[in-house]
Amino acid sequence: MSVALRAQLLLFLISLSSRMGLTRYIEDSDAADGIYSLLSFAQKRESEDFIFRRPLRCLDMLATEGYFTFVASRPQLACAAFVIAEPNEVISLELSDVNIDCSAGDFIKIFDGWVLKGEKFPSSHDHPLPPHERYTDYCSSMAPGLSSRSSQNVAMIFFRIHSPDSGFTLAVKKMHNPMPCNIMSQSPEGSFTMVIPHQRTNCSFSVIYPVEIRLTELSLGEAKSNEIRPLRQMWTGCSGSGDYVELLGGNGVDTSKMIPVADLCFSPSGLAQMKIGCDNSVVRLVSSGNYINRVSFQYRLLDQNELPKTRENSLEDFCRME
Repeated sequence: MSVALRAQLLLFLISLSSRMGLTRYIEDSDAADGIYSLLSFAQKRESEDFIFRRPLRCLDMLATEGYFTFVASRPQLACAAFVIAEPNEVISLELSDVNIDCSAGDFIKIFDGWVLKGEKFPSSHDHPLPPHERYTDYCSSMAPGLSSRSSQNVAMIFFRIHSPDSGFTLAVKKMHNPMPCNIMSQSPEGSFTMVIPHQRTNCSFSVIYPVEIRLTELSLGEAKSNEIRPLRQMWTGCSGSGDYVELLGGNGVDTSKMIPVADLCFSPSGLAQMKIGCDNSVVRLVSSGNYINRVSFQYRLLDQNELPKTRENSLEDFCRME
């Protein structure tokens, strides 16, 4: 992931968190410093055994393996670092050299996914763990360090530190995931294939940009319909089949709160495509567990002239579909 693209992703998250009420707790200077760091700091690996190290910001985006150290220069009461890997990877996070005072209200928590003011990715409907088990709390652990492994290619760490010179080191490692499910894309353009083999579960591929999505291959257990239907409300045709693909759009990260754009529960003879003019565009594969379901798709960033005209306070008009 390039420095420029990582900065663009962080800018989006700051914009999104501002709309959702998070940045009122996070000081602007730290956010600005974090963006400047991403834009100006070239992260290059010189060899296979190179160990990357850099300071961790109060608001940060991490897409590189390495060691990231936070030392408070003043009270930092609401900090968060978003961690992202490639679609076919999961993330291991490990804390060391922790110097915080839990009794004074300091904390460090790792979350399995991303969360912004109650909106979670993956949503509670799609994640294999209940919400409370997705948090790992340093202050509740008796161990000197803390480690956690994500279920998908994104994870997050929250921390609050009151005293100057207190802090910790975060180690980020990535591991191959042979069956990726619930993916946050680092890029606004690309292609991907999701497969669910005989499992009753749901998998989402989220692109936090307005994009055009083109379905190139679809193999589902049963054919219940023969058309792709644009939606203004939730239809029961494909959802009743138990095996189908949804296209969703919205301005948050929780897929359960997004607008259904279309559903598809058959294998089309040609390409099915749709433009989604939202901050977040999602392909969601729902599986009954009775079959091997597979969907392949391509996606590209919409040009400025393809974006919908907006009306103030109207999410449906903003997230216009074509």
